[in-house]
Amino acid sequence: MKYAAFLATVAIASSLAADPIFAQADPRPPAGPGFGPPAMPGAMPHGAETRGPMPMTQGQMPMMHGPMMHGPGPVPGGTPSTADPPATAAFKAANAKMHRDMDIAYSGDADVDFLRAMIPHHQGAIDMARVVLAFGKDPEVKKLAEEIVRAQEAEIVQMRAMLRRLAR
Repeated sequence: MKYAAFLATVAIASSLAADPIFAQADPRPPAGPGFGPPAMPGAMPHGAETRGPMPMTQGQMPMMHGPMMHGPGPVPGGTPSTADPPATAAFKAANAKMHRDMDIAYSGDADVDFLRAMIPHHQGAIDMARVVLAFGKDPEVKKLAEEIVRAQEAEIVQMRAMLRRLAR
């Protein structure tokens, strides 16, 4: 039975990596002045005008996590290990991929940066929902996971269309 669970985990992780939704062109802008994060944490880009404090501080943004807020280093949740139960390994793999993909090079365009970071965030929710669909037992949780997959896939389509429109 443990071997079958291990094979299921490997299949899920492989399908996440092979899913065509991940076969996207790298949306990051070229490197150079004006691209990417400021040189110092908390610093404004050169020439940026400040208009007072941001309306929220990092501690007030509970939905923001991962490399975007924690900086370089290990992703929260860790990496899968052979000692993890299959569902845990699959969740860790999905979480690690989401955080890697959310670590975008910022363009300075809030609309574009928001969409580019939210697409992998939504894909992470889809991937985690698929884990619970594969391993979960509670019908209510599985129903919620199915609803999340449908809603997040539709929003990804919408966000990609917005990015195409904004690229013109």
